This record gives sequence, structure tokens and C-alpha cells, in this order.
Amino acid sequence: MAAKQGARASKSAEAPAPPRRLALTGATLVEIDPPRVRRGTVFIEGGAIAALGGAAAPAPDVDVLDCTGLVVMPGFVCAHTHLYSSLARGMPAPREAPVNFPQILERVWWKLDRALDAEAVEVSALVGAVEAARAGVTTLVDHHASPSCAEGSLDRVAGALGEVGLRGVLCYETSDRGGPDAARAGVRENDRFLTRLATERPPLLRGLVGAHAAFTLSDATAEALADVAMRHATGVHIHVAEDASDSLKDGGSTVAWLKQRGLLGPRALLAHGVHVDDRDLARLRETGARVVHNPRSNANNAVGYARPSRFGDQLLLGTDGIGADVRAEAHAAFLHARERRDPLDAVAALERNRAYAAWHFGVPLGIDPGAAADLVVLDYRAPTPLEPGNLGGHVLFGLPGAPVVHVIVGGELVLRDGRAVNVDEERLYARARETAARLWARMAAL
Repeated sequence: MAAKQGARASKSAEAPAPPRRLALTGATLVEIDPPRVRRGTVFIEGGAIAALGGAAAPAPDVDVLDCTGLVVMPGFVCAHTHLYSSLARGMPAPREAPVNFPQILERVWWKLDRALDAEAVEVSALVGAVEAARAGVTTLVDHHASPSCAEGSLDRVAGALGEVGLRGVLCYETSDRGGPDAARAGVRENDRFLTRLATERPPLLRGLVGAHAAFTLSDATAEALADVAMRHATGVHIHVAEDASDSLKDGGSTVAWLKQRGLLGPRALLAHGVHVDDRDLARLRETGARVVHNPRSNANNAVGYARPSRFGDQLLLGTDGIGADVRAEAHAAFLHARERRDPLDAVAALERNRAYAAWHFGVPLGIDPGAAADLVVLDYRAPTPLEPGNLGGHVLFGLPGAPVVHVIVGGELVLRDGRAVNVDEERLYARARETAARLWARMAAL
């Protein structure tokens, strides 16, 4: 026993590991806003970009990644996703096929989130985080729900993101659909997690207050959520007017109802906004709330077209749980807008995601000295000139198919040579398949 205690004491007395030092050499450095294309070496130290250099050889103690012929960009940000849906791929269809959006919720997604247990929450988040990294995403804004195990669920999601190495902005999706006790549990989980963040101040985690949608919220729950958001100086993350069934509340506008209960403001994050009318659009502009466009999910659920250009510089891009690949989402947003003759700048919306993450974390996210080192290295071989004036065409029609080689978050390698650094992917996916089978069985029994 004494020997074991001595070994532990010796290990705890060791000096902390020195900050990682990295050099990305020979890279083509690409930024969207302001549009820049440069070539050189990125030096990373202590979690940030220390310097940009030319052809000088890095010091011997620097971990060198040869990026000759590769493109380095700031990491991508997904502004709205549901990591808990990661194990939904290929799941059995409901016994009765849904014919409208409320039935899609009742027969698919509300069964899935009710069937989640602690294991499924953790595995879903791990799989979703690994796949996000493989898509070049370094920050996820997640909207979580697991009514059967609400308490502590955000810690499990946060733990999974931390294990993979990504940034996260998390919340719990509170709803009255399971009754007042379930609603109070959701409010408590948001409050508990935000209190933890305020106490521990983890560098890669931030929080919002989560709510499902106005049509599943009571006045009392909405006011409780507004109180939590105010006490923690954060915003509410909520679905708004995704379907026509959520465009009215208590005989009036859903957006007006949210505003009256203190759920809107410059920190609020509203997903979808498909059925927002002109009066509600004016209310949103007045409050400064951000709206997240999720074109693939909207098309999949046949809820309509959001006309996202209406939201101007308040518009962000999300996936609504259809993976986390926002490069693909920007491409889809562009194509849907072209089909509807909507003058949407999908590239600008994608870039605003990065600005939104930088605002949450209080750090610059770009390719300049002093910026947090959140970077993605892409194997993109441009067949035409790659220049500041034509970046939009490359982002929309070239980058969505470019393989992700390396991902760095806060100066730490998350993906190296296309493989997760901190997670055994083979073991994780084997565990995920077993967890998914149990999850689907519980869904069938509901």
C-alpha cells in the first residue's frame, strides 16, 4: 500500500506538461472575412496562434505538420444541432407513418429523446463530436433533450465534447410536454449546468438556456427559463416557427409571446424561423435575436422555405441534427435559395457562425497572431485560381467535398491524418451500434 501511495504522490508532484507547440508548414491560408489567401507557416503555442512565418525551419521541439498543397482555414462552427440524434441513422420507421410535422415529433423525435438513457446520451454525443471533427467543425452549439435522464445530462454531453476535444455551447431543451415535473427538471438542469460553468470556467464550454418551442411551453415555464437566463447573463436557445403549428401561441404571434415573456434579446438563438411573418420579422430585428437556418432539415420535414435572406446579418447556419457538416449545409442553403430566387449569401451566413462562436468564447477565431488556434486543414486541390475575389465559388462548390486532414482546437490536435486523436474510433463505433440497438428497442416499447 505504501508503495502505491508513493507512486501516486510522485505522479501528482510532476510538473504540468508544457504547452503544445505546433507548426503548420507550407500551407495555403484561406479566410472568408476579410477574404484573404496567403501562403506560409502557422506557429501555434499555448492554445493560440503565436506567429505567421515564411520558409524558416521550426525549432526542434515543435511538432511539425507538413501542409504543403493543403488549405488551412479557421475551424467551422455549427450554430444549431442535436447531438442526441446521432444514433437515429437507419432506425426503424414508426408503425404509423407521420403525415405532418406534429406527428413527426410525436412518433419519431419525442420517442427518441424519451428513450435515451445515460449511456445513450454519452455515446450519441461522442459519435456526434467525432463526426463533427471529421467534417472540420470545431464548435458545436447543441440543443439537448433526454427527459428520462435530464439531471446531469449536460455534463455527459460536455464530457463527450471534452474527450474528443471540441468547443461546445450547450443547453437543455425544456418542455411542458412531459408534464410540470419534467418541465421543472429541464429548468433545473439548465440552471445547474450554467452554475457549474460560472464556477469552473472551462475554456471550451459555454451555455445557453434551452427550450423546445413555444407550443410546448407554459407561461410559468417560459418565465422560469427567462429568469435563469437573466441570472446567468445568457440567452435562450429555442425552436421558433419551424412549422405553421408553431406560428401562433394563445391566439397571437409566437414571436410576440416569446418577447412578452423575456425570452428574446440579443443573446437569444432561434432555430428555423420558417413561418415568421413581416410583423414578427420586425420584432426579431428590434430584439437583435439570431436566427439559425437549417435548410436540409426543413426540406426533410417538409415544413416550408424560410426565405432566410430576410434575417440579414442576424442569420446563422445549423444542421438541426442532420450531422454537423456546415459546409454541406451552406451548399444546400445556396441551392435552395437559388431555386426560390432568394438573394441569400450562404457564405456570409457560414462566416457569421464563426463570429458567433468568437462572441461566446471572448476570443478571436481566425488566422492571425493572438487568435485562438481553432483550425482545419483540408485536402483541397483547387483546379482554378484560389483568390480573395472568388472564394465564394470555392467554398460552395469545392470545399464541401474536400477531405479533412487535421483539426486543431485551442492549440490541441483533435484530428490527425483524418483520425481522431483522443478517441478509439473502432471501439466507439462498436459501442455505438450496441447502444443504438438497445435505444431502438426502448423506442419500440414506448
